[in-house]
Amino acid sequence: MKWVVISGTLRVTNAQVEKDVRAEVRDILACGDGIITGGAPCVDYFALDEALKHDPRAEHIKVIIPTSLKIFSACLFEIAKGGLTTEDQARSNVDLLSRVQRSNKNALIEMSCNICTEETCRARDQAEVDAGDALVAFQVNGSAGTQDTIDRALSKGLTVKHLKYTIEPNVRPKTPQPKFK
Repeated sequence: MKWVVISGTLRVTNAQVEKDVRAEVRDILACGDGIITGGAPCVDYFALDEALKHDPRAEHIKVIIPTSLKIFSACLFEIAKGGLTTEDQARSNVDLLSRVQRSNKNALIEMSCNICTEETCRARDQAEVDAGDALVAFQVNGSAGTQDTIDRALSKGLTVKHLKYTIEPNVRPKTPQPKFK
Protein backbone atom coordinates (compact mmCIF):
# COMPACT_ATOMS: atom_id res chain seq x y z
CA MET A 1 0.00 0.00 0.00
CA LYS A 2 1.20 3.50 -0.85
CA TRP A 3 0.61 6.29 1.69
CA VAL A 4 -0.32 9.66 0.18
CA VAL A 5 0.00 12.82 2.25
CA ILE A 6 -2.87 15.27 1.75
CA SER A 7 -1.85 18.82 2.63
CA GLY A 8 -3.26 22.28 2.17
CA THR A 9 -4.31 25.52 3.70
CA LEU A 10 -6.41 25.90 6.83
CA ARG A 11 -7.18 29.56 6.16
CA VAL A 12 -9.41 29.84 3.10
CA THR A 13 -11.00 27.39 0.69
CA ASN A 14 -14.00 27.23 -1.56
CA ALA A 15 -16.32 24.62 -3.05
CA GLN A 16 -13.85 23.78 -5.83
CA VAL A 17 -11.02 23.04 -3.40
CA GLU A 18 -13.32 20.85 -1.33
CA LYS A 19 -14.56 19.02 -4.43
CA ASP A 20 -10.98 18.41 -5.62
CA VAL A 21 -9.77 17.20 -2.20
CA ARG A 22 -12.64 14.76 -1.89
CA ALA A 23 -12.12 13.45 -5.45
CA GLU A 24 -8.39 12.88 -4.85
CA VAL A 25 -9.09 11.00 -1.62
CA ARG A 26 -11.70 8.80 -3.32
CA ASP A 27 -9.22 7.99 -6.11
CA ILE A 28 -6.44 7.17 -3.64
CA LEU A 29 -8.63 4.86 -1.59
CA ALA A 30 -10.11 3.23 -4.72
CA CYS A 31 -6.56 2.19 -5.66
CA GLY A 32 -6.17 0.48 -2.29
CA ASP A 33 -3.79 3.14 -1.00
CA GLY A 34 -4.02 5.18 2.19
CA ILE A 35 -3.99 8.84 3.14
CA ILE A 36 -1.99 10.74 5.73
CA THR A 37 -3.22 14.11 6.93
CA GLY A 38 -2.76 16.45 9.85
CA GLY A 39 -6.20 17.00 11.31
CA ALA A 40 -6.40 20.76 10.66
CA PRO A 41 -9.47 22.63 9.40
CA CYS A 42 -10.26 22.95 5.68
CA VAL A 43 -8.17 20.66 3.43
CA ASP A 44 -7.25 18.14 6.14
CA TYR A 45 -10.86 18.06 7.34
CA PHE A 46 -12.26 17.50 3.83
CA ALA A 47 -9.76 14.68 3.24
CA LEU A 48 -10.46 12.97 6.53
CA ASP A 49 -14.22 13.32 6.26
CA GLU A 50 -14.19 11.82 2.77
CA ALA A 51 -11.81 9.03 3.76
CA LEU A 52 -14.03 7.94 6.63
CA LYS A 53 -17.00 7.68 4.26
CA HIS A 54 -15.10 5.05 2.27
CA ASP A 55 -13.02 3.55 5.09
CA PRO A 56 -15.09 3.69 8.31
CA ARG A 57 -12.61 1.42 10.09
CA ALA A 58 -9.83 3.93 9.29
CA GLU A 59 -7.53 1.15 8.07
CA HIS A 60 -6.22 3.33 5.21
CA ILE A 61 -6.03 6.52 7.23
CA LYS A 62 -3.25 8.06 9.30
CA VAL A 63 -3.78 11.36 11.06
CA ILE A 64 -0.69 12.86 12.62
CA ILE A 65 -1.18 15.61 15.16
CA PRO A 66 1.63 17.42 17.00
CA THR A 67 0.21 16.89 20.49
CA SER A 68 -2.30 14.76 22.34
CA LEU A 69 -5.84 14.97 21.03
CA LYS A 70 -6.84 16.89 24.16
CA ILE A 71 -4.22 19.60 23.59
CA PHE A 72 -4.82 19.68 19.83
CA SER A 73 -8.57 20.09 20.42
CA ALA A 74 -7.89 23.12 22.62
CA CYS A 75 -5.64 24.51 19.87
CA LEU A 76 -8.44 24.18 17.31
CA PHE A 77 -10.74 26.22 19.55
CA GLU A 78 -7.99 28.84 20.00
CA ILE A 79 -7.72 29.08 16.21
CA ALA A 80 -11.47 29.68 16.12
CA LYS A 81 -11.17 32.48 18.70
CA GLY A 82 -8.53 34.07 16.47
CA GLY A 83 -10.91 34.12 13.53
CA LEU A 84 -9.15 31.61 11.26
CA THR A 85 -12.05 29.19 11.57
CA THR A 86 -15.34 29.03 13.43
CA GLU A 87 -16.22 27.33 16.68
CA ASP A 88 -18.53 25.00 14.74
CA GLN A 89 -15.65 24.05 12.43
CA ALA A 90 -13.38 23.42 15.41
CA ARG A 91 -16.04 21.23 17.00
CA SER A 92 -16.51 19.31 13.73
CA ASN A 93 -12.74 18.73 13.51
CA VAL A 94 -12.58 17.46 17.09
CA ASP A 95 -15.56 15.17 16.49
CA LEU A 96 -13.96 13.78 13.33
CA LEU A 97 -10.60 13.19 15.04
CA SER A 98 -12.35 11.46 17.94
CA ARG A 99 -14.21 9.27 15.46
CA VAL A 100 -10.92 8.23 13.84
CA GLN A 101 -9.48 7.36 17.24
CA ARG A 102 -12.55 5.26 18.13
CA SER A 103 -12.50 3.51 14.73
CA ASN A 104 -8.82 2.60 14.81
CA LYS A 105 -6.64 3.62 17.74
CA ASN A 106 -3.55 3.28 15.52
CA ALA A 107 -4.91 5.69 12.88
CA LEU A 108 -4.54 8.76 15.11
CA ILE A 109 -0.86 9.38 15.77
CA GLU A 110 -0.25 11.82 18.61
CA MET A 111 3.23 13.31 18.63
CA SER A 112 4.87 13.97 21.98
CA CYS A 113 4.78 17.78 21.92
CA ASN A 114 2.94 19.26 24.89
CA ILE A 115 2.18 22.56 23.18
CA CYS A 116 0.82 23.45 19.77
CA THR A 117 2.93 26.09 18.02
CA GLU A 118 3.92 26.88 14.47
CA GLU A 119 7.16 24.96 15.11
CA THR A 120 5.41 21.84 16.42
CA CYS A 121 3.01 21.97 13.47
CA ARG A 122 6.02 22.10 11.11
CA ALA A 123 7.43 19.08 12.94
CA ARG A 124 4.09 17.37 12.33
CA ASP A 125 4.34 18.29 8.63
CA GLN A 126 7.78 16.67 8.54
CA ALA A 127 6.41 13.54 10.25
CA GLU A 128 3.70 13.34 7.57
CA VAL A 129 6.29 13.62 4.80
CA ASP A 130 8.52 11.03 6.52
CA ALA A 131 5.59 8.59 6.70
CA GLY A 132 4.42 9.23 3.13
CA ASP A 133 5.26 7.92 -0.31
CA ALA A 134 3.68 10.81 -2.22
CA LEU A 135 2.08 14.20 -1.62
CA VAL A 136 -1.03 15.85 -3.02
CA ALA A 137 -0.89 19.54 -2.11
CA PHE A 138 -3.80 21.95 -2.38
CA GLN A 139 -2.14 25.37 -2.27
CA VAL A 140 -4.48 28.34 -1.97
CA ASN A 141 -3.25 31.88 -2.54
CA GLY A 142 0.40 30.80 -2.38
CA SER A 143 0.11 29.47 1.19
CA ALA A 144 3.60 29.45 2.72
CA GLY A 145 2.80 26.50 4.99
CA THR A 146 1.68 24.36 2.08
CA GLN A 147 4.76 25.42 0.12
CA ASP A 148 6.94 24.36 3.04
CA THR A 149 5.37 20.89 2.98
CA ILE A 150 5.86 20.69 -0.80
CA ASP A 151 9.52 21.63 -0.40
CA ARG A 152 9.98 19.01 2.35
CA ALA A 153 8.39 16.33 0.15
CA LEU A 154 10.50 17.23 -2.87
CA SER A 155 13.69 17.20 -0.82
CA LYS A 156 12.79 13.69 0.41
CA GLY A 157 12.14 12.55 -3.17
CA LEU A 158 8.40 12.07 -2.87
CA THR A 159 6.17 12.35 -5.93
CA VAL A 160 4.25 15.62 -5.63
CA LYS A 161 0.93 16.53 -7.22
CA HIS A 162 0.57 20.29 -6.76
CA LEU A 163 -2.84 21.90 -7.26
CA LYS A 164 -2.87 25.71 -7.08
CA TYR A 165 -5.85 27.94 -6.43
CA THR A 166 -6.43 31.66 -6.22
CA ILE A 167 -9.43 32.65 -4.21
CA GLU A 168 -10.48 36.29 -4.38
CA PRO A 169 -10.67 38.29 -2.37
CA ASN A 170 -7.53 37.01 -0.70
CA VAL A 171 -9.16 36.68 2.71
CA ARG A 172 -6.94 37.31 5.70
CA PRO A 173 -8.02 36.98 9.31
CA LYS A 174 -9.21 40.20 10.94
CA THR A 175 -7.21 39.44 14.05
CA PRO A 176 -3.64 38.17 14.29
CA GLN A 177 -3.18 34.42 14.42
CA PRO A 178 -3.29 33.36 18.05
CA LYS A 179 -0.35 31.84 19.83
CA PHE A 180 -1.25 28.29 20.72
CA LYS A 181 -1.10 27.37 24.37
